[in-house]
Amino acid sequence: MVKIAPSILASDYSRLGEEIVKVEKAGANLIHIDVMDGHFVPNISIGPPVIKCLRKVTKLPFDVHLMIENADRYIDNFLDAGADIITVHVENNPHIHRTLNHIRRGGAMASVALNPSTPLSSLEWLLNDIDMVLIMTVNPGFGGQSFIEEMVDKVRELKKMLIVKGRKIDIEVDGGIDTSNVYRITEAGANVLVAGSTVYNAPDTNEIIRTLREKSYRGML
Repeated sequence: MVKIAPSILASDYSRLGEEIVKVEKAGANLIHIDVMDGHFVPNISIGPPVIKCLRKVTKLPFDVHLMIENADRYIDNFLDAGADIITVHVENNPHIHRTLNHIRRGGAMASVALNPSTPLSSLEWLLNDIDMVLIMTVNPGFGGQSFIEEMVDKVRELKKMLIVKGRKIDIEVDGGIDTSNVYRITEAGANVLVAGSTVYNAPDTNEIIRTLREKSYRGML
């Protein structure tokens, strides 16, 4: 089943609670929360105190994407704030097994993100420790970027890898996802779609979420 995860990075930050309720009513499955520190990526967003406040407005799972340095130091803060899924980047976590086990022991799902240029081989010894892989389809740090077409093949290769390894885990994609590429990316194997600008800039939230599902590969529905 395809899951739609609107990214609040593209929402109106002055009305964050309302923006989350809006996409929940429109049929979103997850709320994607980008956490950026201005070091690992060149932007700064929100942290655990804001997430903890937002936890009060919805029962949808919080999909928290940590684009930060020293992520392991802050896992407990995000667990306490109400994160249901925590994604860390393989590129800047030298002891990532420890981080993933920390997340799981805290009761959340553990996910690993790969930047566009990061090879799938970096996952080879992590597959038994994760519940989801996030393939970045843009370079992280800013919303509204254009989809990198080569990432369709990367998703396809990841899907093959998971089949060979016998692992049934979610494949999430984030960056430039819209109605023009959603079929190709889901046909390749992605089943969790992060959509920020596509959802929050649409004139009709219900219609855009419905259209993203309708245009997805039918085998995923």
